[in-house]
Amino acid sequence: MSLNKVILIGNVGKDPEIKKSGDNNEVVLINLATSESWKDKVSGEKKEKTEWHRVVIYASGLVNIAKTYIKQGDKIYVEGSLQTTKYTDKEGVERTITQVVLKGFDSKIEILSEKNKNNMTDNKNNEEKQLSKEVSDSIPF
Repeated sequence: MSLNKVILIGNVGKDPEIKKSGDNNEVVLINLATSESWKDKVSGEKKEKTEWHRVVIYASGLVNIAKTYIKQGDKIYVEGSLQTTKYTDKEGVERTITQVVLKGFDSKIEILSEKNKNNMTDNKNNEEKQLSKEVSDSIPF
């Protein structure tokens, strides 16, 4: 048995980028920064290291959440799988890219920033109220 699972909590580096795949479905690209900090044992100085991760979202439900609610600076939780792809750039140089891919039922994304989390909750509540009103309007008694 093997497992390919990645879980990251980090900050969105810039607004998500929306692209179209070969089969004309929307795909969202997110640059996610994770940081760690520590105190240098020799100098006592505080050190910090930031890693950048490319997150690619194919799952349509998660695509809609990402393009509607996620913005630069948001703290998010992502759960997906690691995928490495080789390609040749414009100059003919072979390159390798590793990215976190969200495309299956086991992929998750959660907004941890309060600002956008509240917007998402407000929109969900408004949709539920509208649906409830439409249902009650259509009941004849």
